[in-house]
Amino acid sequence: MFTDKLFESVRPIWESYLSHPFVCGIGDGTLPKEKFQYYMIQDYIYLYDYARVFALGAAKAKDHNLMRMFASLLDSTLNGEMNIHKSYMERLDITEAMIAKTPTALTNSAYTSYMLKIAYEGSALDILIAVLACAWSYEYIGRALLEKNPEAAEHPFYGEWIEGYTCESYLEGNMALMAMINTFGETIDQETYDRLEEIFVTCSRFEAMFWDMAWQMGDTHADL
Repeated sequence: MFTDKLFESVRPIWESYLSHPFVCGIGDGTLPKEKFQYYMIQDYIYLYDYARVFALGAAKAKDHNLMRMFASLLDSTLNGEMNIHKSYMERLDITEAMIAKTPTALTNSAYTSYMLKIAYEGSALDILIAVLACAWSYEYIGRALLEKNPEAAEHPFYGEWIEGYTCESYLEGNMALMAMINTFGETIDQETYDRLEEIFVTCSRFEAMFWDMAWQMGDTHADL
């Protein structure tokens, strides 16, 4: 399948997520909360642009089923995934005012700018591929953390994060997204595949950079 080929193109990158200290810290419950607080603020900022990408996808979709999918993904981001963040924001004393005053990290800005560029200039399929790396890799990480430690989802603090990205509704959303992509993948030529693979690899690299940024609580060489 198309998504299987995409996965093979990023396997080493995704495997690196699983040994990243930030991800490992979520899995075993040892991640310092100040690092998670920084991550939650930046990821909350990220999700607004992520949602805009879905909105652009809905505007570009020529197929009604695809339009409904983008609308559903937009809704699940704004009213589903962001609820996970809001729950943590309460526990971490993060306010909307604090978020509004927080500068967007350069890594975060570069990642969302890239996705928005794809959304404005590319096709609906380009947009699906651009958002797949984030949606699918979080499921990949959540599943791996549970496989390594089945009790990780019961952790009093980080368990909610793991549960959010391995719950049935999240998995069903990803399955629908991947099914749509695989349907498109049946008719594309090699040139189109190469372009889509480049988008997927680039977004996967940005995901790796996002974990680095969260662990460091800032961009590498941000003072230069």
